[in-house]
Amino acid sequence: MDRRLALLVAGLAAAQAVGKDKPTVAYRPLATDEEDRPVATAIFAGTQGSNYALRVDFDKTPWGEDCKSRCANATVLLDTDGSRSTGLQLAQKGAPETGADLAVTIQGARDYREGSADVRLRVKVRQLGDDARTVEDGSTLQELDHRNDAERLVVEGKSVFVLVDATSGTLPSGPAMRVVYHPPGAKPVVGSTKGMLAPGAGQSKIFKERRR
Repeated sequence: MDRRLALLVAGLAAAQAVGKDKPTVAYRPLATDEEDRPVATAIFAGTQGSNYALRVDFDKTPWGEDCKSRCANATVLLDTDGSRSTGLQLAQKGAPETGADLAVTIQGARDYREGSADVRLRVKVRQLGDDARTVEDGSTLQELDHRNDAERLVVEGKSVFVLVDATSGTLPSGPAMRVVYHPPGAKPVVGSTKGMLAPGAGQSKIFKERRR
């Protein structure tokens, strides 16, 4: 009996571990060419303290010498209150991106200076108001790079960890949050997770400070 109970407990623990690792959004790209930019294959999103935390896994290294001039340029949209009536308003009726309140763009950058290249990973966070018709219409909340902002942006291999400040007084919040990613040449993929107003909000451990 004790052995059966031990097996049951072990099975439940394993199931919980799998559940914790389940991404908010998952995407499996078709066969890609070596010249294609890295695309996100898994996005983990949640609330962490007074921040929105993201972990974005790419199919290739998103920055550096491996991708050269074809590095990541991916945008993750967060509908922070789960309402399509606030935030980005696209002309296309029923577009999944409509309602997004934050746009988090992850970009592998290469700046050429006097014959040498300065490579780094950058993240730009825009807040999208009700008058926004494109992501570019948003106002900039944060501009990060992995060298100078390790407390909010960390890279580990093919994974990017981002901590987005959610203390803006004009940023809507709700019990649920939608996450939208539109891969190049494919349909948008959508997931949902707890929002800032959900019971137990702010307790995710997606981002680990100065993770190495």
